[in-house]
Amino acid sequence: MNHQASKLEALVNQNRNVKAKKTRFIAITSGKGGVGKSTISSNMAFVMAKYGLKVGIFDADIGLANLDVMFNVKIKKNILHVLKGEATVEEILVPIGENLVLIPGESGEEIFKYASGGLFERFMDQAGVLDDLDVMIIDTGAGIGEHIQLFLRACDDVIVVTVPDPAAITDAYATIKVTSRLRDEINVIMNQVRSSKEAESLFEKIHKVAAANIGGSLQLSYLGQISNDPKISASVKKRALFSQEFPTATPTNELEAIVKRIAKKLERNVLVDPKESGLGGLFKRLMEHF
Repeated sequence: MNHQASKLEALVNQNRNVKAKKTRFIAITSGKGGVGKSTISSNMAFVMAKYGLKVGIFDADIGLANLDVMFNVKIKKNILHVLKGEATVEEILVPIGENLVLIPGESGEEIFKYASGGLFERFMDQAGVLDDLDVMIIDTGAGIGEHIQLFLRACDDVIVVTVPDPAAITDAYATIKVTSRLRDEINVIMNQVRSSKEAESLFEKIHKVAAANIGGSLQLSYLGQISNDPKISASVKKRALFSQEFPTATPTNELEAIVKRIAKKLERNVLVDPKESGLGGLFKRLMEHF
């Protein structure tokens, strides 16, 4: 285990000693599809779980749902079946490994059709099975749709993923601009880059345009980069996680550095009402913004 990984594990273990932490909700989004958003979401969840955090990953992009492919599992029912009373929360959960569970989702528009009445109350009661989660990663759809914005507003952290392609950069900026109306702090990960220099240069361009045209109190933060590496595409084709298949590869080390930066934010979590935990906590927040 390298020095960086040891420091990350120590930081996570320190966090785990704090009881009754709220779940930290992290939305991972993008301006357009095909930029590796779900690949980063799934591998980030795996790395966090590997270092001892209890992680749930919620697939909120059911129209293009592919987390089941990423984790190489089969999904029979999702959150919508629970809201309809056709399944329990426990029945839809897909254990991926130690400390990691997949929560098959549904689009926001469909979810909110069933967001009132006795069925939703029963769902909230059942959602308590996930109250011990440290982190819930929400893999949103791409773009700036209304239901996507609901998830972005409800989360503690928003991470926008983009690649060096000019169209992707333009769409990422559009996502940042719209999201800046909902929150002051937005994070960026540059994916499929040739070097850290390229990644930092592209982020600075986005930051400069945002500062000039959005301004205000927006804090645009650079979380890091993931290098363009054939090991990643090879892993995706095998329905495997690159961070698990290639634990010492450059992209894995880069992702661990990103996770370490996120883990530091967990230190700022305070003792809160249990309603801020797990799946129930997420839906409580969604209802407040609906």
